[in-house]
Amino acid sequence: MIKSKVLIIDDEIEFASTLCQRLKLRGMAAVDVHSGAEGIACLPKMNPGIVILDLKMPDMNGVDVLEKIKEYDPSIEVIMLTGHGSSGSGVEAKEKGAFDYAMKPLDIKDLLNTIEAADNKRSKV
Repeated sequence: MIKSKVLIIDDEIEFASTLCQRLKLRGMAAVDVHSGAEGIACLPKMNPGIVILDLKMPDMNGVDVLEKIKEYDPSIEVIMLTGHGSSGSGVEAKEKGAFDYAMKPLDIKDLLNTIEAADNKRSKV
C-alpha cells in the first residue's frame, strides 16, 4: 500500500485526470493539477510525498518545477514524464534530483512499480 500522497502535474488535462483516477482506484491519495505554477502552489496545501511531473508544459519547464519542488522539500520523490522522446532530458532531471523518469505513453504497471519504489525510499528516510 502506497502511504505517500501523489501529486500529478501535467498540462494534458485528460491524461492527468485519468491517471489520477486510476491511482485513486488503487487506494492512493492523488490530486492532479495542470500547470507548473499550480503544482508549486499545491505543495504546502497537499504535502505530497511523490510528484509525477511532465517535462514539457506551456507555463514552466518541468526541470524548473523539479528544482522548486526540491527547494520546498528535498524528500519529495519526483517521477518525470516525457512524451517528447528525449531520454537526455530524463537523465538531466535525474541529475537534478528526480527519482526516475518515464516515457509517454506509460505502462501503468511500470509506473505503479516506480511509485512503489519511490514510496519505499521515502519510508526508509
